Amino acid sequence: MTGLRRLLVCLLLGSPAAAFVAIPGIAEPSETGASQSGERDGQHDFDFSIGTWKTELSRLVNPLSGSNEWVEYEGTSVTRQVWNGRANLLELDVEGPTGRLVGLSLRLYNPQSRQWSLNYANVNGGTMTTPVVGEFKEGRGEFYCQETFNGRAIFVRFVITRISDDAWHYEQSFSDDGGETWEANWIAVDTLLKDEPG
Repeated sequence: MTGLRRLLVCLLLGSPAAAFVAIPGIAEPSETGASQSGERDGQHDFDFSIGTWKTELSRLVNPLSGSNEWVEYEGTSVTRQVWNGRANLLELDVEGPTGRLVGLSLRLYNPQSRQWSLNYANVNGGTMTTPVVGEFKEGRGEFYCQETFNGRAIFVRFVITRISDDAWHYEQSFSDDGGETWEANWIAVDTLLKDEPG
């Protein structure tokens, strides 16, 4: 499946309308990590992220402008499990030379599509952005959406990769040419500080 076609499928399955449509032939996941149809159940894909993390964040100041000016931040991310693992809540609190970034990410698992939606809010905005939707395959998470940036329709890609058991790489990129090229604008490395109790 091409990247663009996969993106369009993710967008369709992640749309609010899809939450109200029963899709024949998709079975409920079992407790063993696979659905009755044999497809992989990913509801525990974010179990690795539960805990308190040191976050080193780089943010591109003016995405899709040709600029290469980055700002560095450092702080913590704290992730808590909710809904018995089918969701988790991440609180981001980092500081840098341009000030403080405080954000919240609500990650929700859809057992019918076996995909996650990652919903983000900045404390200054107080509302969730368009969620990126996707899944993990062979330890790599890829999530996509379409949104508007500076008045233009763009694609957004968010990729999560493992560095080690105690370190993970998060990268957000934008594309304004239909997914032909991508420009990274948000890169974070989280290193585990401590596990959550219980």
